[in-house]
Amino acid sequence: MRRGISATALVAAIALAATACGGDDGGNEGGKSAGGELSGTVTFWDTSNDAEKATYKELAEGFEKLHPKVDVKVVTVPFGEANAKFKNAAGGNSGAPDVMRTEVAWVADFANLGYLAPLDGTAAIDKADDYLEQAAASTKFNDKTYAVPQTIDTLALFYNKKMLGDAGVEVPTSVDEVKAAAEKIKDKSGKTGLYLRGDDPYFYLPYLYGEGGDLLDTGKKEITVDDEAGAKAFAVMKDLVDSKAAVTDASDGYNNQLNAFKDGDVAMAIDGPWSIEGALAGKQFKDKANLGVAPVPAGSARAASPQGGWNLSVYAGSKNLDASYEFVKYMSSAKVQQQTTEKLSLLPTRKSVYEVQSVKDNQMVQFFKPAVDKSVQRPWIAEANALFEPIRLQMEKVLSGKASPEAGAKGVGDAYKKLLKDYK
Repeated sequence: MRRGISATALVAAIALAATACGGDDGGNEGGKSAGGELSGTVTFWDTSNDAEKATYKELAEGFEKLHPKVDVKVVTVPFGEANAKFKNAAGGNSGAPDVMRTEVAWVADFANLGYLAPLDGTAAIDKADDYLEQAAASTKFNDKTYAVPQTIDTLALFYNKKMLGDAGVEVPTSVDEVKAAAEKIKDKSGKTGLYLRGDDPYFYLPYLYGEGGDLLDTGKKEITVDDEAGAKAFAVMKDLVDSKAAVTDASDGYNNQLNAFKDGDVAMAIDGPWSIEGALAGKQFKDKANLGVAPVPAGSARAASPQGGWNLSVYAGSKNLDASYEFVKYMSSAKVQQQTTEKLSLLPTRKSVYEVQSVKDNQMVQFFKPAVDKSVQRPWIAEANALFEPIRLQMEKVLSGKASPEAGAKGVGDAYKKLLKDYK
């Protein structure tokens, strides 16, 4: 999933805009009539990207056909703004949406602040046993359910089959092989082997996992990111850039990477299923078969990538809870998840959807589902989203040469000690 600018930088800028829509604007009141018919407005904040938002808008508005007296108001909120904007609106009790497409790491944070409605025993949770266990895990906080899983994802190596073939290289399975392939690609075409996201700390995780590390040991309540593996991960990333095997950036990495990959300026990129449609829109992939997907390259210890995805949450202050619960049920239903996969190649969170033939036949699902099954769960704690900003700050320092990999790992660990008072 994409990450944008930090939350603190946005709060002041969005304070005035936050009241423009949402559950507290006075026009949202509704519920069930005496006959049980839903009515009123459901405001839905959709955080999907440009390649996805039209599909999500269409799917969301399909709820109105089932419930003609309900008006679904779809508001597209850029991912980089959504976390801070929701907190600002919910905290001020003005302008929050009824339903929000919530990144998996946000659920515990929002729930801890009291901004989300508990969903246990409501219409929002339908056929709970049908959800993938690892997807459902991200919806829980303090033994209560505060969201339902909408999509699940992980990272993989996207590659341009023609560029690799022309250079006479196989798909890399390790970081060392990425470097070797990049050298041959440069010799053949003058192009760069890999685009390395230097702006988004989420993309540090495959390198950390690859060296056998992790951010935390939640069972022991120990900080582990500053162990040897954390420093090695920074060193691997720095070496890829210094050796010219990869190009990187410190801002707007999502668009920079996607454009470089789909235009053929780089042969490979580590990305997720949310970028499939965007990549296929590029000139390099007019023949869709030219897009290859493989596991993330292994480090010295293993190949592993983080579990990501999106959930649907209901604002605790919504004036139309009945319709909001039903809307969440609809948007996470097997039928809507199937349509989402068919149109966007995003991975369902319902087990039953994987048995549908159109989903079985989807090439991206065929790769990403086994990868998701082996992905590493992130810490589902209230501070989960806050764990990334210290990594981003240190990643910029290490990649720009302002700090050593060891200093970078120590800097992250020191920040975690201030953030996680009960961790050692």
